[in-house]
Amino acid sequence: MIGPNKIKTAIFISGSGTNLKSLYKFSLTKKSPIKIGLVISNNKDAKGLLFSKKKKIISKVFNFKRKIIVEHKILKELKKRKIRLICLAGFMKILSKNFIKKFKGKIINIHPSLLPKYKGLNTHQRAINNSEKFSGCTIHLVNHKLDSGKIILQKRIKIHKQDTSKSLAKRILKEEHKLYPKAVIKLYC
Repeated sequence: MIGPNKIKTAIFISGSGTNLKSLYKFSLTKKSPIKIGLVISNNKDAKGLLFSKKKKIISKVFNFKRKIIVEHKILKELKKRKIRLICLAGFMKILSKNFIKKFKGKIINIHPSLLPKYKGLNTHQRAINNSEKFSGCTIHLVNHKLDSGKIILQKRIKIHKQDTSKSLAKRILKEEHKLYPKAVIKLYC
């Protein structure tokens, strides 16, 4: 079922894990170049961990209070499991320059805005507050500057007059689930 040449991938999560679920479903398809070999979270209560447990994906939770030590442990875990790609999927911690350098060009992230606009948090509310006509999501390579890496793909959606940050977030999340697999294909196929 899983080809020997698939790229062993780790998914980093902090919350519900909906993009993890989307990437997992995608990884089981013939056209997918990835196999999910590990899930890492900074939050022991992340709902996504229940999904990874159900699907028997090895999961590890790390407390980021001592970032340098934790990142060293994560790098050892990634090496041990022969991980060649990291997909950040709602991972709410910023990785250090050193960590990113060790995985240069092999870490991708999904961000809920049309970068370079609205880096960081509260993207939907900021777009609404600025009367933007469109928002969306971006998949990009991770570099040492927050939400500034090379853009792989973007999906634009219209902001409706009645949109709240919650309703906009919900619609954008649906697009994220479609866009992440497309970005992986674009990078690796």
